Amino acid sequence: MTDISSVFGRRVWDSRGNPTVEVTVTLSSGVVGRAIAPAGASRGTREAIDLRDGDRALRGMNVTKALANVNAPVAQALVGLDAGQQAAVDQALLALDPSPLKATLGGNATVATSLAVLHAAAADAAKPLWRYVSDRYGFSPSVPLPEIQIFGGGAHAGRRVDIQDFMIMVPGAASFDEVMEVTNEVYFAAGDIMAAKGKLAGVADEGGWWPAFSSNEEALETLVMAIEKAGEKPGDRVVISLDIAASEFGSAGRYRLSLEDREMDSGEMIDTLGQWLDAYPIVSIEDPLGEDDSDGMVEFTRRFGDRIQIIGDDFLVTNAALVDDAAAKGACNAVLMKVNQAGTVTEAIDAARAAMDVGWGVIVSARSGETEDVSISHLATGIGCGQLKVGSFQRSERMAKWNECLRIQDELGAGAFVGGAPLAKTWWGRQA
Repeated sequence: MTDISSVFGRRVWDSRGNPTVEVTVTLSSGVVGRAIAPAGASRGTREAIDLRDGDRALRGMNVTKALANVNAPVAQALVGLDAGQQAAVDQALLALDPSPLKATLGGNATVATSLAVLHAAAADAAKPLWRYVSDRYGFSPSVPLPEIQIFGGGAHAGRRVDIQDFMIMVPGAASFDEVMEVTNEVYFAAGDIMAAKGKLAGVADEGGWWPAFSSNEEALETLVMAIEKAGEKPGDRVVISLDIAASEFGSAGRYRLSLEDREMDSGEMIDTLGQWLDAYPIVSIEDPLGEDDSDGMVEFTRRFGDRIQIIGDDFLVTNAALVDDAAAKGACNAVLMKVNQAGTVTEAIDAARAAMDVGWGVIVSARSGETEDVSISHLATGIGCGQLKVGSFQRSERMAKWNECLRIQDELGAGAFVGGAPLAKTWWGRQA
């Protein structure tokens, strides 16, 4: 009764007002699974490609080609397959598209389809998606610690600052609900400080404040001020996390911080970040060097890997083989898991398991172009990775995912919230 009886793709719209792909999978039992493909603005060169029409309509962003693939070759290949055999379904998708970046079908078509199949199988099993994932793949479920953007930058805020995400985590909280309360205080304190100084330019792609800072470090200084204004001691319950997204302003070991009119080589970039680590309660940094700067990433990890979480995003693109290679070289100690970056559920979970097998952290992540789809809240819980990065505390496509985590916590119980456990080896873990 878990055989797939139909696959249907439709055009829907994401948080940036761009078209995207939604897929509905119906099983012979009559149950339905549905999922929507997100889209990133900051993208690794080795991640799955969204298939866009590229013509004059909708600024070239239309998805009629991707939908045609879902409704013809994908549907034909998947009808009759067992939705309970996710790996076989995903392999059928890969057989239709041998290109390494899903350029034929489109990563937007494959990820929406793969996730819809997962939802359908969970519905047929009468299990919430997080429980189905934990049972199906043998993980211990836990409610993740949020990583929440306060200031947006880089590709998410018109490059008004070079660094892409200035975020906080609350590993000292006792529950997911407490995290949200503390974040509320810090988020609005930051907005008040920026407005009073004339530094507030609006709201960025992911809901964080769009800054008008004069330097990248001013953002860090302001974030510390906001934590204090919220009644917290920086580095106590509340700590800082950064997404540098260095590939957005660096290439071939050279980095240019446009806001400060400053160009650096890889060593100088590492030194600058090291100075920030000494001055601010930063416990996690994502993509501190460019995706083409493997030597720089190895050196950064050698110097700071025992102090902080070092996450590979563009550097690893949710790819198990790249995780294995980086681990062997000593680059990074955590991976960002974006299902659409891989293109299928199976590939994404393989990357997460590869990271866990070498003792790395795993952070499930949303994209800057998001929707009301809450799959990642369930995936982060189901695989028990302990961390979830969604964006900010504002905008409904973000809050839908945070609110889903609150519901999941009610199902699992407050004891299932992992709090600071994923950061136990970092500066915060040693200080707590």
